Amino acid sequence: MKRKWFPAGLLAVALLGAGVFSHAAAEGDPKAKALFEAKCSACHELARPLGKNKDRDGWTKTVTRMQKGNGCNITDGEAKTIVDYLVAVRGPAAK
Repeated sequence: MKRKWFPAGLLAVALLGAGVFSHAAAEGDPKAKALFEAKCSACHELARPLGKNKDRDGWTKTVTRMQKGNGCNITDGEAKTIVDYLVAVRGPAAK
């Protein structure tokens, strides 16, 4: 009898673990989130980018446009961190 429950127990643990992982991915890195909030809220509401889903290329183009075209004070390293954060929370997998 114990053997019949073992696979079900493993499945339950795997599903719970996946739920925790997907929630963590949806939240993104706390330091990257803080950087995104600080830099991006200087020019517009955060709901603007958080209301969109883009792939890495799309977010890179958007952040680069803000950085180079709109004059937002974002270093190249900060831009990469912001793009990584946006891909994690508003990328194709976040739909």
